[in-house]
Amino acid sequence: MGTYNYRKPRVAYFCMEFGLDESFPIYSGGLGILAGDLIKAARDLDVPMVGVGILWKEGYTSQFIDENTNPYDCAQEYSRDHLIDTGVTVNLSIRGEDVVCKVWLTEKYGNAPLYLLDTNFPGSKHGWMTRQLYHGHDQDRVASEMILGIGGVRALRALGLDIDIYHLNEGHAVFSGFELIRESMQNGLRFNDAWEETRQQIVFTTHTPVMAGNEEHDHGLLRFMGAYNGLHYEQAVAIGGNPFNMTVAGLRLSSIANGVSQLHGMTARSMWRGNEGTSPIIGITNGVHQGTWQHKQIKQIHSTQGNLWKPHMTAKKQLISYIEERTGVRLDTENLIIGFARRAATYKRTGLVFNQPEIIEPLLEDRTVQLVFSGKAHPQDETGKQVIRNLIKMVKKFPQSVVFLENYNMEVGRLLTSGCDVWLNNPQRPLEASGTSGMKAALNGVLNFSVLDGWWPEGCVHGENGWQISGGYEGPEQTRVDASNLYETLLNEVLPTYYEDRKKWVEMMRSSIDMALHRFTSARMLTEYYNILYQPPTTLRTIKHQIITTKSVQDANYLGNYHSATRLELEELPQI
Repeated sequence: MGTYNYRKPRVAYFCMEFGLDESFPIYSGGLGILAGDLIKAARDLDVPMVGVGILWKEGYTSQFIDENTNPYDCAQEYSRDHLIDTGVTVNLSIRGEDVVCKVWLTEKYGNAPLYLLDTNFPGSKHGWMTRQLYHGHDQDRVASEMILGIGGVRALRALGLDIDIYHLNEGHAVFSGFELIRESMQNGLRFNDAWEETRQQIVFTTHTPVMAGNEEHDHGLLRFMGAYNGLHYEQAVAIGGNPFNMTVAGLRLSSIANGVSQLHGMTARSMWRGNEGTSPIIGITNGVHQGTWQHKQIKQIHSTQGNLWKPHMTAKKQLISYIEERTGVRLDTENLIIGFARRAATYKRTGLVFNQPEIIEPLLEDRTVQLVFSGKAHPQDETGKQVIRNLIKMVKKFPQSVVFLENYNMEVGRLLTSGCDVWLNNPQRPLEASGTSGMKAALNGVLNFSVLDGWWPEGCVHGENGWQISGGYEGPEQTRVDASNLYETLLNEVLPTYYEDRKKWVEMMRSSIDMALHRFTSARMLTEYYNILYQPPTTLRTIKHQIITTKSVQDANYLGNYHSATRLELEELPQI
């Protein structure tokens, strides 16, 4: 029997944002930080992957609270000293104008090569296209998406990088598929054949379980912007529908797709099953980068089987000092601190913990419970900003036990996910696709207290490594049921364990870290990407057949786990 020599596919990972470090603010939140963590894992595992993104001149936004408790936004300044000018430029046509993009490179943050396209340079009249992440109107959005997708493929060509797999992280990069089809048609293929050839090169990750959150564009706008990139209207409609849905396009341009947790994979299959010609969707659960998110002392003590309480208190004191410096409030080191930090969105139910004042307010008044919140609203999202205003009311009502930290970023995230005692997450199930902040907390022994949504159903062992809120109820009384169970568990399990059974609490911390290291790191996620998503077309066709012929979405969900476990009998990456 001959030896099978397997070469790992060369992957280009496209994303609109990359969160590598707070000093380089070209990210808005979870999507970008996931992308940053992934390309750091790629460097750690020494796999052939590069990132493709955009160099945003003003970043996303710095967001603070004014004297009238209103969130306000300002541009983010940052150093570009770590960026290397590749000397490469690429051109594309947007609105009938020739747009030149410079290509920059950074590897400073322990990441695989990240190539960033930029229209903000001396002499350019198109700087508005890469000015600020997720700002502006529809034309701004489509222009940046064309730069990422079309310009990104052309940049890889100009750099001389031979790519096997184009991994599109969310729908922002789907115009890369248009560019690959255009190339194939220039080489003599007819549209349908070029489309099929392109599908064998693209994989797709979808993140958004809320239908309204999946971006759509009017075809008149796409035609005006030049986004068709040589295709015809009928061809664009065949790919993305009318109006043009970026997620549908991603699913029709790819050979296989994934949701970002097992539950989200099931949700995504249900959402998109009515669209013909889409790729099969499996679940590959997100992970976080250990080196970025695990507190160094906690990592050291955990690895030597030492007492985790001491490094936990070190991290907790660092958080308390930071809070005092930023707000003037000195939290009690010995009392329970519950953290809640994420994008300000109504489905995340930031105020659920305040649902029954008669229960929670006495605990806040005597500081038995201390709450620390952080988060940003999109600059144009008034509903999200109202969520923050409502939080500030509670800060004013309980100034010694409720804190809001402005300008949520990676630094604040690290402090919170290592320094709190408990990590609270109570979204409206099943609208949380993954929720990676809880994984970061788990890495540090900060115990998750969460609704069974996103990743938590896969990790939770109630009372051993954290606690669940409710049992996965999704009916019309979800908020009432979840609030009632939140208080019941807080009063009868969380508080007694924290204040009366330190030994058990520390045991739970260790179980939490063990669980996170084993199952929820970006190294594990990337391993599964290489061993499932990035496989040859024959393997993907087998997976597609198995998913299509299963009797239920639960069976399809099982298949994803099965193939992960067997590694498809191909060369394995290092086991994590």
